[in-house]
Amino acid sequence: MLFRIAADLIVLFHFVFILFVLFGSILLFKWRWLVWLHIPSVIWGSLAIMLRWICPLTPLENWLRYSAGEEFYTGSFIERYLMPVIYPSELHQNLFVVMGAGVIIVNLIVYSIWLGRRHK
Repeated sequence: MLFRIAADLIVLFHFVFILFVLFGSILLFKWRWLVWLHIPSVIWGSLAIMLRWICPLTPLENWLRYSAGEEFYTGSFIERYLMPVIYPSELHQNLFVVMGAGVIIVNLIVYSIWLGRRHK
């Protein structure tokens, strides 16, 4: 039971991290110090998507699920939980590159606005 709860918490943390990578730059308008957490997160998240790296949280979740007697999965968190919802068919590698580039572009836009406001 505890292993299953821990695995579910890992999934929740993983999801929150993805949201932070995508939208964390908005938080900089309130808390400037987050820039030191957000920039490395965007770099990691973008590279992980584009190069299809397996996040260290995924093997941890799988181990916890296995320890709880549940089924574990192969592939990445995004492929397991998000892709079936967003893109139900098979994905081409180019789409992962576009998604990673999209993360970078969105954050560059928000960072440009943020830096422009700081200099005024």
